[in-house]
Amino acid sequence: MAQAGPPQALVTLRLRTHSPAATLALAESLGRVLRRGAARGVVLALEGDLGAGKTLFVRGLARGLGLDARVAVPSPTFVIAQCFGLPGGVELHHVDAYRLSGEVELEAAGLEDICGSGRVTCVEWAGRVARALPEDRIEVELSPCATDGPRPSPDARTSLGAPGEDRDLCLRGLGPQSAALLAGWSVPADASGA
Repeated sequence: MAQAGPPQALVTLRLRTHSPAATLALAESLGRVLRRGAARGVVLALEGDLGAGKTLFVRGLARGLGLDARVAVPSPTFVIAQCFGLPGGVELHHVDAYRLSGEVELEAAGLEDICGSGRVTCVEWAGRVARALPEDRIEVELSPCATDGPRPSPDARTSLGAPGEDRDLCLRGLGPQSAALLAGWSVPADASGA
């Protein structure tokens, strides 16, 4: 029997930020949109090298979801998973799969308890456990980008922030709910063409 390939993106957004503060603001904006899908559950699969901004992105999402800004959202690398209570009874689960050897360890850590209704689940290093994640999810790929070469065309990317530590972000909605959430997101008004 042929194994099905990875889910196809229904919506793809390519964005660029120019500073950590801009990445945080962008993620916060998305977090406000994700509140709408939290009742049914939302999963974000984050990828990027060390220092790409995955945890920073989750911090921004947490603020947009309503987590008090005084609550620290550290990297869960050594604890594997953290849970944060949000207004309205929603939970934010922040998982770091870097130290996991695969899907079996993620399931043993209680994946079925951290994905689902009333939860927004962010999984860093998601590629290590991709088969355990639901097909309907938002994939977020963050990567530093060189700023000395040619910039992408304005229709291909949206920029936010001032020159500095540029990050390219590619967000893909892989299922109907995730695609609808991304399609309904208005990138912040102060964004401009790259």
